[in-house]
Amino acid sequence: MKKLIRGIVEFRRNVQDSYRKSFGPLARGQAPDALLIACSDSRVVPNVFASTNPGDLFVSRNIGNIVPPHGVFMGGDSEAAIIEFSVLRLNVLDIIVCGHSECGAMQALINGRKNIETPALKNWLRHGDPALDLLNSGVVLDSSLEKHNQLSQINVLTQIEHIKTYPIVKRRIKEGRLAIHGWWFDIAEADVYYYDEAIRKFIMINEAEAENILNNFDMNNTGCVNCYS
Repeated sequence: MKKLIRGIVEFRRNVQDSYRKSFGPLARGQAPDALLIACSDSRVVPNVFASTNPGDLFVSRNIGNIVPPHGVFMGGDSEAAIIEFSVLRLNVLDIIVCGHSECGAMQALINGRKNIETPALKNWLRHGDPALDLLNSGVVLDSSLEKHNQLSQINVLTQIEHIKTYPIVKRRIKEGRLAIHGWWFDIAEADVYYYDEAIRKFIMINEAEAENILNNFDMNNTGCVNCYS
């Protein structure tokens, strides 16, 4: 807490005045570009590695960047509400699911969900079981990664499939008003990867690849050739 309190004082002293110009208009409402669903892990900070400003992202964070399928509301009401609100009320054009390396939730799944002692966490992580089933059946996106990191990447795609079960999401995708993307953050290297569906692989977003993504972006259809929809 001491570090947090000192951080607030530092913000007031050195940053607050410059931020007021951004926050002033935001007090009247928000219009984020995208919904980003990330893990609660303290090492994963989307606003830092994506260099976003206040108001750019509508962010949801939970253990394992998980989204229960539509209709599964035991412990999943919050994520369902976030999807409905961001798509229906905020009219976001993109949804991003961002997993990461060294994820404790993925390690817990690898070690066996039955071994988790806390009941709420054990129940929540059942939504990661389909990803584990895929891994155990031989699905591999990057064989150079350790098993828990392979699972983390597969889990991103699994949760995207869960998101696509929501009627409003299905409708917006069909209308060309919504695209879904998979990202993966490598903590040790601080690199961000995106899922390229054409080659079924996560590709690091460096300057050249970012230019390629932007050049391929379809401005008339909200999505891009490398989105997962």
